[in-house]
Amino acid sequence: MNILIYIFIVIATFFFMEFMAWFTHKYIMHGLMWYFHKDHHQAEPGFFEKNDVFFLIFAIPSWLCIMLGMMNANYISVSIGIGIAIYGVCYFLVHDVFIHQRFKWLRNTNNTYFMALRKAHKIHHKHLGKEEGECFGMLVVPPKYYKEAFKALSAKASQKKSSK
Repeated sequence: MNILIYIFIVIATFFFMEFMAWFTHKYIMHGLMWYFHKDHHQAEPGFFEKNDVFFLIFAIPSWLCIMLGMMNANYISVSIGIGIAIYGVCYFLVHDVFIHQRFKWLRNTNNTYFMALRKAHKIHHKHLGKEEGECFGMLVVPPKYYKEAFKALSAKASQKKSSK
C-alpha cells in the first residue's frame, strides 16, 4: 500500500479523535463516568486527578493498535494507533500544559486561536456540575470565541500604540 494512504489514515484518525473527545467528554465524562471527571471541575488537592484515568482510556487503544499492528504487519492498524497517539500528545499539550498550567510551559500567548481555545475551555469550567456544560471539544473552537479573542488582541494592540 502507498505510504500516502497511511499518512492519510493518521491524519483522518487525528481529526476523528476530536469528535471522539467531544463525544466522550459530553456523554461519558459528564454522564456515566462523572465520578472520575468531577475533580477536574471541582479542584481537589494534589497534582494528579481521578480524571487522569481518561488518559489510559485513550492510550490503551492507541498502544494496542500500534503493538498488534506491528506484530501482524497491519499498517492500517499502526496508522490508526499513531493518529490516536498524536491526538493524545496534542491534547496533553493543549489541555494540561497550556490551558490548566499543570506544567509551567506555554504560559503567555498573543495568538488568536490559543486565546479563543483558552476562553472556550474557561466557559466550559464555569459549570461545576455535570449538567449545563458547553464547549466539550478540545481543538475545535466555536467562532464566537475567535471574535472575542480578536477583539481582545486588537484592544491590547491599540492600547500599546496609545501608551507610546
